[in-house]
Amino acid sequence: MSKIIAITGASSGIGLASAIKLAQNGWTVYAGTRHAARDEEKYANYENLHFLEMDVTSPDSLQHAFEMIDKKHGRLDVLFCNAGFGFLRALGQASMEEIKTVFDTNVFGVIQTIQAGLPLLKKAESSHIIATTSVGGLVGQPLNEIYCASKFAVEGLLESMATYYKPYFNIDITLLEPGAVATNFNDTVFGHLEKTGGILDDEYKPIIENYIGTFRARNSVPQTAESVADVVVELLGMETKPLRLRTSDHAEKFTQYKVKQDPTGLDGMLQTRKLQLNK
Repeated sequence: MSKIIAITGASSGIGLASAIKLAQNGWTVYAGTRHAARDEEKYANYENLHFLEMDVTSPDSLQHAFEMIDKKHGRLDVLFCNAGFGFLRALGQASMEEIKTVFDTNVFGVIQTIQAGLPLLKKAESSHIIATTSVGGLVGQPLNEIYCASKFAVEGLLESMATYYKPYFNIDITLLEPGAVATNFNDTVFGHLEKTGGILDDEYKPIIENYIGTFRARNSVPQTAESVADVVVELLGMETKPLRLRTSDHAEKFTQYKVKQDPTGLDGMLQTRKLQLNK
């Protein structure tokens, strides 16, 4: 029997690459996008790949999508919360409207997606929640404080859930932590910067110019979305699912000082579970 996965943010990048690769591997894939009809037609040659309208900032959109999956299958084996976007502004430059927009997608979007999909995950014998965070969910970075704060929030959310979801609901939890990836993500980040006035002529200007220069030099050959998708396929085949999984050697090296004592995050989480739940 084919396993069923729903992926948000699947119109491009990691989400789309993972959707295609999993469909090719026999999974029944529901790819969440804001342009389902367009994408369904574009990728019609992929068997088992279905596109659904899924806007993570709209609870009604999510509810409708999961109701469709429920009617067809009555369960969901994997929920991959991948939708998100970056934001490059210092806290002293950003408006509260901009900050709320980042959190609406990166944090509340994940929360709303899990809330909507959880009843279906509980109907499966065993299931799995994956969320794309970032190395920025482990390591704070200059001028990325708002983006990093949103990813730190998702890390805390899922790490806490992992302490009891497996023993009580048989649901595994994994945080997928890429570094720089060759997708539209970075173009969108820098594009948003240009649309909102570019590099402002203020006290942060030399910092941001320095940051952008070093970022592009360090990430001249970023990981591909297809390579991250390979990691996702490998993850889904693991018997013991890690809590945390970096997707490249670059990401591993960047976060080494945060994760070297507990690379998968399982040891610390299991210790907390034992201490607080005796499980």
